[in-house]
Amino acid sequence: MKLSLVVPVMNEEENIEPLLQTIAHALVDIEHEIIVVDDGSSDATVAKLKAHAPANLKLIVFNRNFGQSTAMQAGIDYASGELIATLDGDLQNDPHDIPMMIELLEKEEWDVVAGIRSKRQDGVFLRKIPSKIANWIIRKSTGVYISDYGCTLKLFKKEVAKNLGLYGELHRFIPVLAKLYGAKMTEIPVKHHARVHGVSKYGIGRTFKVVSDLMLMLFFQKYRQRPMHLFGGVGSAMLLSGLLINLYLLGVKLFGEDIGGRPLLMLGALLTLGGIQLIATGFLAEIIMRTYYEAQNKKPYIVKEIYQHEPQTTA
Repeated sequence: MKLSLVVPVMNEEENIEPLLQTIAHALVDIEHEIIVVDDGSSDATVAKLKAHAPANLKLIVFNRNFGQSTAMQAGIDYASGELIATLDGDLQNDPHDIPMMIELLEKEEWDVVAGIRSKRQDGVFLRKIPSKIANWIIRKSTGVYISDYGCTLKLFKKEVAKNLGLYGELHRFIPVLAKLYGAKMTEIPVKHHARVHGVSKYGIGRTFKVVSDLMLMLFFQKYRQRPMHLFGGVGSAMLLSGLLINLYLLGVKLFGEDIGGRPLLMLGALLTLGGIQLIATGFLAEIIMRTYYEAQNKKPYIVKEIYQHEPQTTA
């Protein structure tokens, strides 16, 4: 199979028939399968999919809403193509851009091709401006310079997509996860259409989720395999500060001054206890990290190729 197209959907009943027609027209010359993951739709989305399903469509139906990241991961898990593309089910992404992305990936040997929504057809204040701010913060924080983190239309080599590990709401950080894997990425402008049917599932409230997920990504980038360097470093600094404050107050007390009402006493105690707790957290994080790799026989590295020089034999 050349291409697996993964499409997460939720309550998109009016978009299903035109979506499948557009995909069929766009990928007519490419051997492909369509994997649609229904993320707990409460309308007739599943019925429409069954009624209009082509022979190459695989439908995965969740028993409830798990979120876009989980739906996308499920689609990737069931994908069998050499290449895997992800696409929104609301017709705002254009499947006709996929052949161009495949050509770019194969011609220049990229691992990931990400779309940049040109002439984006979304509201300025609720979608475009928050998106630009979020993209800038993520780029500066992670050092992964992708222009449009919010564009779902992306193309991956199979081995990259299947090792992303999408949990929670991490689909927004797919370029960062791909970079952690060691993938070579590029980006290309793609078309973006206004939503015709249905309503957007995203709002300004997702900003807080993005910030919390960003902190998780920064932790993954720097301390995923050495959490003690973060917790132990901060904890040691706090513990040392607390001990110094307490020693100072002990000296003051020995000279006969009353320290019971000093805020500094509370600060010293909090820093000492907080430092001990962070160091203990670091130990636990190290144990969990080692258990994660060893219990599942996972390795903290990825081998791309193994080469062994064959010794020459003489007759």
